[in-house]
Amino acid sequence: MKPETLNFFDKVYEVAKLIPYGRVTSYGAIAKYLGAARSARMVGYAMNGSGGKDVPAHRVVNRKGLLTGKHHFEGTNLMQQLLESEGVEVVENQIQNLESVYWDPSEEL
Repeated sequence: MKPETLNFFDKVYEVAKLIPYGRVTSYGAIAKYLGAARSARMVGYAMNGSGGKDVPAHRVVNRKGLLTGKHHFEGTNLMQQLLESEGVEVVENQIQNLESVYWDPSEEL
């Protein structure tokens, strides 16, 4: 990968590390915060490669609250289990009451 891609990934990881316990954000919100509003997919790629980097990737979902990245976690329901252990309710792979647990880095940082 190109160095600027890795640099973007590092920026994504830094934002993801700021997501508060028991809260979630979206790929698009992180991309927008980083000034790359149309790069939600790249944020997803970064989350996929975040293993072993102490990044709470389980707190990043799609804009509708769907656990679209769950297949990148070991075990069948690990992403959901991690979220539920933080008090986030998940039903059929979707965050319930998304607006109450949603964290927007643009508004918080």
